Amino acid sequence: MGDFYQDGYVTTLHNFRKTPVEELETRLAKFAKRRPMGLIIPALYSELEKPALAKIVETLKDIPYISEIVIGLDAADKKQFEHAKEYFSVLPQHHRILWNHGPRLQELRKMLISKKIHYGDAGKGQNVWFCFGYMIASGKSEAVALHDADIITYSRDMVARLYYPVADPTFNYKFCKGYYFRADDEKLNGRATRLLVTPLIRTLKKFFPDDEYLEFMDSFRYILSGEFSMRADVMKTVRIPFDWGLEVGILSEVQRNNSFNRICQVEIADSYDHKHQPVSQENPNGGLSKMSFDIARNLFVKMAINGRIFNKGTFRSIKATYTRIALDFVERYTADAVINGLSIDRDAEEQTVDLFAQNIYRAGIEFLDYPDLVPYIPSWKRVISAIPEFSDMFYDAVEEDNA
Repeated sequence: MGDFYQDGYVTTLHNFRKTPVEELETRLAKFAKRRPMGLIIPALYSELEKPALAKIVETLKDIPYISEIVIGLDAADKKQFEHAKEYFSVLPQHHRILWNHGPRLQELRKMLISKKIHYGDAGKGQNVWFCFGYMIASGKSEAVALHDADIITYSRDMVARLYYPVADPTFNYKFCKGYYFRADDEKLNGRATRLLVTPLIRTLKKFFPDDEYLEFMDSFRYILSGEFSMRADVMKTVRIPFDWGLEVGILSEVQRNNSFNRICQVEIADSYDHKHQPVSQENPNGGLSKMSFDIARNLFVKMAINGRIFNKGTFRSIKATYTRIALDFVERYTADAVINGLSIDRDAEEQTVDLFAQNIYRAGIEFLDYPDLVPYIPSWKRVISAIPEFSDMFYDAVEEDNA
């Protein structure tokens, strides 16, 4: 699928020769003496009951160069939090669980609201933002990686390749995005990237040719991957969307704050599989339907920040142009799947394109009607400025929860 992407504004690190993971880990262990490495895993409590996270924990037990692991735990009551502490106690690394709905962190949330620092609705973005805040307060890690809790094809090799670009002291990269081929043994996956994000970016490029931001975004082979790594100082400056626009929003913020030669993408796996979201044709607040709306709105917000002007006529044209480009992508991916012996449901793909087109237009109109509803959480620099003692209070609260 590489021909459908363009590598222009960011460096792409490939996995041609497949360096043995043991060699990568030996190098990373040396780097870790100068640049300690931490890992963030945002998770719902329900993930603890599934085999994917159990495999992740079992794999992490044998990774020697990671010194700190932070698990952001959502949707957990007191009993479930206690179970989570026991569940993760097998990790030999220094690890802490953020009980996001526990009373101590809830009190700190009230303090943020009192200073008009709004962190949005509960979800992955909000979870990641609080994990960033704890990592900053901890100060134990200089290189930080993040990945989801539902990766079925998790491996030590994946983790090593994700860290390497920001851990090697001879490299200049401050942010690294992981990419991979989205398929299992039977079918082609990755609908949100294949049928929404890349066609929408190509559409916007027709309306705003030579736009540097769109060229930057189009350089990434898997924009919606939940795996990325960064130097610790990056966490302080990014404004994170609290909704499904997290991955798009973080890339947008990284582009705003860093030169292109400090950003790269790396191939971390030959193939990748995780929990799949339902399309949710009948429910605009769930699954891929909600995801497509949030992602489109985040892109429009970013374009507006860059000085681009939209109106209802523009969004009608964007919807029509997107539909044609996305249907062309269905044609391409159908051929790609068939030649690789993978199944693909063309009718379902085209129905998904129709749904995405509706949501793109709906996101545009809502953006016009409610321009102040920007789904971004303020940066941690602002939090520290507004409440200088907050980091220490946050750190102490998490320590008390994990005692």
